[in-house]
Amino acid sequence: MFIGLNYAPEPIGIGPYSTGLMSALARRGHQVHAVVGQPYYPDWKMHSLFRGRWRTATEEGVKVTRCPHYIPSTPTGRRRLVHHLSFASSCYPAARLARRELRPDLVFTVAPSLIAAPVAARMAKRSKVPLWLHIQDFEVGAALATGLLESGAVGDAALQFERRVLSAADVVSTISKPMQQLLIDKGVPPERVRELRNWANHDRAQGRRDFRAEWQLDGRFVALYSGNIANKQGLDIMIEAAKFLTRRPDIHFVICGEGPNRTRLQELATGLDNLTFHELQPSEDVGDLLHFADLHLLPQVTGAKDLMLPSKLGNMLASGRPTIATTSLHSGLAEELDGAGAIVPPGDAQALAWAIERLAGDREACAAMGQRAREVARLRWSKETVVDAFENTMEELLA
Repeated sequence: MFIGLNYAPEPIGIGPYSTGLMSALARRGHQVHAVVGQPYYPDWKMHSLFRGRWRTATEEGVKVTRCPHYIPSTPTGRRRLVHHLSFASSCYPAARLARRELRPDLVFTVAPSLIAAPVAARMAKRSKVPLWLHIQDFEVGAALATGLLESGAVGDAALQFERRVLSAADVVSTISKPMQQLLIDKGVPPERVRELRNWANHDRAQGRRDFRAEWQLDGRFVALYSGNIANKQGLDIMIEAAKFLTRRPDIHFVICGEGPNRTRLQELATGLDNLTFHELQPSEDVGDLLHFADLHLLPQVTGAKDLMLPSKLGNMLASGRPTIATTSLHSGLAEELDGAGAIVPPGDAQALAWAIERLAGDREACAAMGQRAREVARLRWSKETVVDAFENTMEELLA
C-alpha cells in the first residue's frame, strides 16, 4: 500500500517519482494500491479532470484511490497546514478500506505530506507489517528556513511531531547522502536509514519543439530555470542577476514554470528585456526544453542546505548542459554536481551574474561540464537502479 499526497498527472515535483515507482513495481508483478490526493501541483488548483470526490481506478497497473482535500490558491504557512491536514483526514477512510481489500505486506508513504504519515503508521500497525517512510524533503526545516513556519512554540511542536513520525517507521529513506546523515542526526538509527534516489525522466530531446525559434532567442546564450516558482526556490536572485547583465544583450534569462511566487517575480522583472517568463511545458516537451538551454540555473534560499535535493536536477544533468547552483561548497547539492557545473553563494546575485558571464564566454568549459553532467546522470540517476534498490530493501524487510 502506498499513501502520498502527490501523484500523476502532476507534471513536476514529487508526483512523477511516486507514480513512476508504483507503476514500475506493478510491471514487475507486485500488487499495488495507491491512496493519493487530487492533482493540483504546481498551479495550486485542482486539475481540470477531477471534481473533488473520492474516486478509484486502475492506472498503469496500479489501483489508485484519489481523495479530495483543500487546495489553497495562495499557499501561506497556515493554509498549507490546513491543506495537509485535510488530506490526512480524507485519506484515512480510503486507506482503511484499501487495507482490508489489499491485506498489504508493506505500507510505503512519502513526505511531503508528513502530516499524513500517522495514517500510514496506523495502517501498518493494524496489518502487522513494516512501515517505510520516504523523505523527499524535510518540510518542517524548509518551512522554518523560508519563513512559512515561525520558530518558537509552533516550530518546536512541528519538529517534535517530525521526530515522532521518524521513530515510528521501520525504514526511513531519502534521496541523498547528506539527507541520510540529517536523518541520523535527528535520531533515526543508521541501520534503518536507506538512500532511495529520484531519477532522470526527461533525458532525451524529442525534436517536437524548437524553443529558440518559437521564443526568438536564436544567437542568445540562454540561462534557464524550469520548475516550481515558490519561496524555497529563491528566484529573486535571477531577477537581480539579470539586472547586472543588462549590458550583455547576448545573454538571456528564461523562467519557465508556475507557482505562488510567479506574479511577484514578474513585477520585480518589469522593464527587463533580457528575461522572459513562460508557462510550464507539457511533459512530452520537457526534454526539448532542457536541451534548448545553454545553462541551467538552480537557486536555493539561504538555510535550505541539505533539507532537500531538487528532483529536477537529474533531468538537468541528463540534458548535457552545465548547472549553476546557489548553495555552499560543502552541501549535498554541490556534491551531486561533481564537476558538472558551478557553485555560487546563496543570495549573491553579483556572483551569479559573474559566473553566467564567464560561462557564456567559454564554450569549451560549457561543453566539458555538459559532458560531465551526462556521465553523472548515467551513473547516479538511473530509474532501473532505483527500482532495483527499492525491491531489494523490500525483500530484505519481508524476509
